[in-house]
Amino acid sequence: MIAIEQVDHIGIRITDRQRAIKFYEILGFKLHIDVDFDAVVVMKNAEQVEINLIINGVDLTDGKNILMDVPEKHCGFTHVALRVGAIVETITSLIENNIQITQGPVTFGDGHVSVFIRDPDRNVIELRGRLQDEDNIEGLEFYNPEG
Repeated sequence: MIAIEQVDHIGIRITDRQRAIKFYEILGFKLHIDVDFDAVVVMKNAEQVEINLIINGVDLTDGKNILMDVPEKHCGFTHVALRVGAIVETITSLIENNIQITQGPVTFGDGHVSVFIRDPDRNVIELRGRLQDEDNIEGLEFYNPEG
């Protein structure tokens, strides 16, 4: 058995370097290393969560995410879920920064609330926090897998 200790980083293929960096800066990531030997930008947030933006994506699907936006269900990683400290403040920040919530806020009945967003290349990100101030979460619903 291999003893995996934690997730080290998340690699995200993108098409436009500057557009992606601006988006992920809104989520609290900052440029850490601009790799000079590969098409990769390493970003980290204050908690040392690391993402690698892989800058060699090509849009051959007319703006669709092949894993999420077509009827056929292809194999692959459908989304990444990132824990946030305060879901109400997260939702407010998304709205203030004109980042569309594509699904949610939803609860799974486990004491958490999630909202789903897409980066500029339609990669899906789940922002998940503890259920707090339930009355202040407008539109909160129980998760519908068809939604």
